[in-house]
Amino acid sequence: MTVATLTDVEVDYARGRALGPVSLSIAPGETLALVGPSGCGKSTALRLLAGLEAPSRGVVTRAPGRGETAVVFQAPTLAPWLAARANVALPLELAGVDAAEARRRADAALGRVGLAGAEAARPVTLSGGMAMRVSLARALVTDPKLLLLDEPFAALDEITRRALADDVLDLWAATRPAIVFVTHNVEEAVYMASRVVVLSKGPGRIVGDFATSGAMPRPPHFRTEPGFRAAVEQVSAALAEGVAA
Repeated sequence: MTVATLTDVEVDYARGRALGPVSLSIAPGETLALVGPSGCGKSTALRLLAGLEAPSRGVVTRAPGRGETAVVFQAPTLAPWLAARANVALPLELAGVDAAEARRRADAALGRVGLAGAEAARPVTLSGGMAMRVSLARALVTDPKLLLLDEPFAALDEITRRALADDVLDLWAATRPAIVFVTHNVEEAVYMASRVVVLSKGPGRIVGDFATSGAMPRPPHFRTEPGFRAAVEQVSAALAEGVAA
């Protein structure tokens, strides 16, 4: 059983092939990280899984139905004229949920990401980390089966990145959506994912597929454990080979 599958997909743009051929299946509740050099097609693969783009060749299957797939981009992409509550409630209201129920569920989602009390805050008043938490709340409010994260922490400082990584894993533990997480950071990939898939330089092909050991969410001091360091080195070696290929 899978929540999404790429089967022999290729994506061509005017400048040439950007991705593929790639075949990849995501299981329910799986946390999967996609890593690779810039321009290898990681974000293209994510757009395919989100239904935002069609492949030039191959087949994409994904969880059907409105709200079954949610995406968090590198920038929070919040509507600046709406308060946090209204931003989070928006996908529910667009799906026809009663406004009062949408606001109630939005408040609950904001509470889950640690922003209880900030429901009326406008995006301009939020820090980068708080804005990303609102974006996460908006993605989670529909209880998606598949959560897609496209380098959501790239613009944040290291302390905030690590805190949000733990928050995402705690949120995952509560509802167990499948997660596909795009990142350039190998340590972040190994920390956040039970499976790390490495793409070669563009056009991206899979050159490594690694299961990571250890409990999810990660226990304290996981980054200092020998298994973590070994996995980081293994993924880094595959990434280096993919760049050189």
